[in-house]
Amino acid sequence: MDIVTLAGGVGAARFLEGLVQVVPPASITAIVNTGDDFVLHDLHISPDLDIVTCTLAGLINPQQGWGLDGDSFACLEWLGRLGGPTWFQLGDRDLALHIRRTALLRAGQTLSQVTRQFRQALGVAVEILPMSNDPVPTLIVTPAGDIHFENYLVERRCRDQVLGVRMVDVAAARPAPGVLEAIYQAQLVVLAPSNPVVSIGPILAVPGIRSALLETAAPVVGISPIIGGAAVKGPAVALMQAMGMEASALGVAQAFADILDVFLIDTVDAHLKPAIEALGLTVVVTNTIMRGAVEKADLARAVVAWKISNQSM
Repeated sequence: MDIVTLAGGVGAARFLEGLVQVVPPASITAIVNTGDDFVLHDLHISPDLDIVTCTLAGLINPQQGWGLDGDSFACLEWLGRLGGPTWFQLGDRDLALHIRRTALLRAGQTLSQVTRQFRQALGVAVEILPMSNDPVPTLIVTPAGDIHFENYLVERRCRDQVLGVRMVDVAAARPAPGVLEAIYQAQLVVLAPSNPVVSIGPILAVPGIRSALLETAAPVVGISPIIGGAAVKGPAVALMQAMGMEASALGVAQAFADILDVFLIDTVDAHLKPAIEALGLTVVVTNTIMRGAVEKADLARAVVAWKISNQSM
């Protein structure tokens, strides 16, 4: 079964950790958000691509869900001593990723090519595709002006009032090579439990991707990242509210109802099932909190089991 997953950062990476336990990793393609990409220390940093790649490589810090496990921070300490910015916690091995990526991009390679080289070097069998090779930074609109999402999230720790979210130059962006083909050829498409505004939203905003999801013969299954009105991790609730969305599993379903066939919600949100079904979606109620390897695999198994039991779709 060829499975395409639209992926943001930590939540999507954890779901993919479960999925590779259930189906062959080589049958999976992850289309990853690049709206978080930014330049720091003159280096091109791709937070979501690195989280997904390094998680699947078994290298991620399991407590944080980002950064390399057991990394050292000697370079960052010296940067701070010399007056450089240290708000983005870059470990020494993590820096190697960004140094190499930047060098390859400056030499003329595309982000897709670099991503493939990295995941092969790290022994990852899952195909990992950036949503676009074109820069499409996600900005948070605040009373003091627009700031990059990573500045809002990491440097300012979500302290700013959010007036809106905008993606720069997304209308002119093109899907990265292989993205549309993967969606059209998939037997199942999964919207991983990722921030609907700044993780899944940017992917869908790239021209051609949402229409491909509407046209593909594969069923599209979504997993709510909002459980009991709260996000497991990150500022999804504040961002959803700023965009006029209801901060609930129902609000996520409403945002993606046009492309979804099935929506998985947590047992604590079972009372929302009738309202989501009224949108024309099939609703599966299950445990969606991924505390460990067993829960990750169980959630992936619930998605795959639904597909197997509905082969006619």
